[in-house]
Amino acid sequence: MLMRTDPFRELDRLAQQLMGPGTWSKPSAMPMDAYREGDEYVVAFDLPGVSAEAIDIDVERNMLTVKAERRPVTKVDDVQMELSERPLGVFSRQIVLADTLDTEHIKADYDAGVLTLRIPIAERAKPRKISIGVGTGHKEISG
Repeated sequence: MLMRTDPFRELDRLAQQLMGPGTWSKPSAMPMDAYREGDEYVVAFDLPGVSAEAIDIDVERNMLTVKAERRPVTKVDDVQMELSERPLGVFSRQIVLADTLDTEHIKADYDAGVLTLRIPIAERAKPRKISIGVGTGHKEISG
């Protein structure tokens, strides 16, 4: 038998039960981190227990959508669940990407339950030096 001592975990579990698992029409949110690393924008999503085949990534214009589904692990009818804290169902996250990102070259990796997207920063958004031309003659503005 398992014992637990965190009363807030029980409240979270009850709230999840009341809201029900996420569905494709009403998905639950998934935790994520986003940061810039050199010339790339990196977004990492926590999806433990989700197979790579159950993850769907779409980009339309500047809207990035990540959807995933976690299904029950046990498929045997005579299993009696003693404790179930891991949320099941559909998870989704939408992010509006800046125009300065190159959405044509997004790379996705999935390792140890973490989906990592690397989005390069577009060349037009990178800092560049502007040279100043020096004129040889004087020009007058007349009105």
